[in-house]
Amino acid sequence: MFKLFKKLGKRELIYALICVVFISVNVYLELKIPDYMSQITVLVQTKGSTMAAILKEGGYMMLCAFGSLIASFVVGYYAAQVAAYFGKIMRKSIFEKVGKFGTEEIKEFSTSSLITRTTNDVTQVQMLIGMGLQAMIKAPIMASWAIVKIAGKNFSWTMATGIGVVILLITIAILMSLVFPKFKIVQKLTDNLNRITRENLTGIRVIRAFNAEDYQQKKFESANEELKNVQLFNQKTLGILSPVMSLISSGLSLSIYFIGAILIEKANMLDKINLFGDMVVFSSYAMQVLMSFMMLIMIFVIYPRASVSAKRILEVLETDEKIKDGTVTEGKEIGTVEFKNVSFKYPDAEECILENISFKANRGETVAFIGSTGSGKSTLINLIPRFYDATDGEVLVDGVNVKDYKIASLNNKLGYVSQKAVIFRGSVSDNVSYGDNGKKKPSEDKIKEAVEVAQGKDFVEKMSDKYNADLAQSGTNISGGQKQRIAIARAIARDPEIYIFDDSFSALDYKTDFILRKELKKYTKDATNLIVAQRIGTIKDADKILVLDEGKLVGMGTHKELLKNCDIYKEIALSQLSQSELEKDMEGLK
Repeated sequence: MFKLFKKLGKRELIYALICVVFISVNVYLELKIPDYMSQITVLVQTKGSTMAAILKEGGYMMLCAFGSLIASFVVGYYAAQVAAYFGKIMRKSIFEKVGKFGTEEIKEFSTSSLITRTTNDVTQVQMLIGMGLQAMIKAPIMASWAIVKIAGKNFSWTMATGIGVVILLITIAILMSLVFPKFKIVQKLTDNLNRITRENLTGIRVIRAFNAEDYQQKKFESANEELKNVQLFNQKTLGILSPVMSLISSGLSLSIYFIGAILIEKANMLDKINLFGDMVVFSSYAMQVLMSFMMLIMIFVIYPRASVSAKRILEVLETDEKIKDGTVTEGKEIGTVEFKNVSFKYPDAEECILENISFKANRGETVAFIGSTGSGKSTLINLIPRFYDATDGEVLVDGVNVKDYKIASLNNKLGYVSQKAVIFRGSVSDNVSYGDNGKKKPSEDKIKEAVEVAQGKDFVEKMSDKYNADLAQSGTNISGGQKQRIAIARAIARDPEIYIFDDSFSALDYKTDFILRKELKKYTKDATNLIVAQRIGTIKDADKILVLDEGKLVGMGTHKELLKNCDIYKEIALSQLSQSELEKDMEGLK
C-alpha cells in the first residue's frame, strides 16, 4: 500500500500535511468542549454563580464547536483533493504500464482483469485514502489525547473504558480474520464477471445467431450469484460491527454513570459537585476514545478490499516487461528484413512454433508467406514488430537486431496491418492518420491518397461527412472489407520502409483484392512488402514466396518455381486454382 503512496506529488504531500494540521486543530477544539461543559456544570451547582459567567463558558463552547466545524471542512476538502489526484495518477500509471506490455504480459493478466484493476481497484484504494486521511489520522490523535485527559481521574471509570475498548478490538480482530480472505476472492470474481460481460457484448451477433441468449444468461447469472454470495457473507459479517458498537457505547455510558452514582452517594457534599463534574467530563472523553476506535472501524471495513486492490495494482506496475527497449534508432541498411536461424516457442510451451527459419527480404521486394492454418505464418511476422521476441536466432531490420532498436524507432520503420482490422472511435481521417511515425502528421491530401490506393475512396466519399464521417469503436458501423481497407490506408499514410500485411486482404472480393495489390505495388515500389496470405491469387506475383508447414520452412521461391519444387505449395494451389489456371502457370516448367 505504502509503495503506491510514493507516487503522490509534492503538492499532494503538502495537502496531506495540511490535513494533519487541521485534524490536530479539530481534535483539540473537540476535546476542549467537555472542559467548558464541566465548568458550566460546576457553575450551575455553585451558589453565587452569575448567568454572565455561564454564558461566557457557553460562548467558548460555541466557538470551539464552530472552529471544529471549519477545520473539518478544510480536512474534507484537502483529503478529497489528495484522493482524487491519487486516483488520477494510478490510472495514468497503469495505462502507461500496460501500453508497454508485450502480448505475453497482456495474456498473463487478461484484458478483463486489467480493466478491473484500472477502474474498480483504483477506486477502492482512492476511497481508503479519502477516508483514511480523516479517520486514520484523527482517531489515534483523538484517542491518545482523550486518554491523557482522563488518565488518573478515576480507576473504576478507566477500567470500564478499557474493557469496552478491548471488547471492541477483539470483535474487530475476529471479523477481519473472517472477511479478509474473502475480499481477495471478490476481486477475482469481479474480473470474471467483467470477462463474461465483455464476451456477451462483443459476441452479441454470434450469440443471437445461435439462439444462445439463455446460455449466456445462465453463465452470467452463475458468475453474478457467486459474487453476490461472497459479498453477502462479507457484508453480513461486517454488519455485526454496528450493533456491537452501539452495545459497547451504550454499555460504557451506563457503566460510567452507574459507577459515578455509587461514588457520588458515598462522597461528602463538596466532593459530590466535583465528582458530578468529573463524571460528565469523563463520560464525554470516554465517548471520544470509543468514537476514535469506531472511526478506525470504518477504515477496517474498507481496508481489506483496498489492500487486495493495492496488491493487484502493484502486480501490474511491478511487472517486468519481457520486451526491453534498445538504444539504436537507425539501421545500417534501408528496407531490409532478415531472419537468421530463427526459432520461437510460446512461454511455457514445450514445442517450438517456428524452427530454424532463415531468409532475407531486400528493399523493393515483395515477400509472401503461405501455409496451412497453424503453420506459424502470423507468429513469424509478429516477431518483426516485437510482439514477441525470438527464442533463438536473430531477426534483423535494416541490418540491426530488432532487440537493439528503440521500440518507437523500430515501429516508425514499419507499416503494420493486423490480421483483425482495428478501427478506433473517431473519423475516417483520424483512423488513417493515426499514430506517430516520427514525421509530420499526414496532410489531408495524403489521407485521401492513402484511402484511394487502399480502394476505399468509393465508400468513404459516399458517407455523409466523407473523410470526417464518424466510425464506431471496432468499426461496427462499416463492413469487414471496409475496415480492412481503412487499416491498409493507415499503413500507407505512414510511408514506411517496410509494409507488413498479416492476412489483410482476406475480407476483400477478388476484384478489389487484385486492383488494390496492383495500385499498392506501384505506390510501394521503393518499400519492402511482407504479406501473409491464405489465397494463392494474393501472392502469386510476389518476388519470393515462403511456404511454412508445422513451423518449418519447406519451400522458398517464385510461384512457378514452387509449383515445380514444393509439393505442399502445389497442394494448396490445386485446392484454389482451376485446372486451366494451373496448367497456364506451369507452362514452360517442363
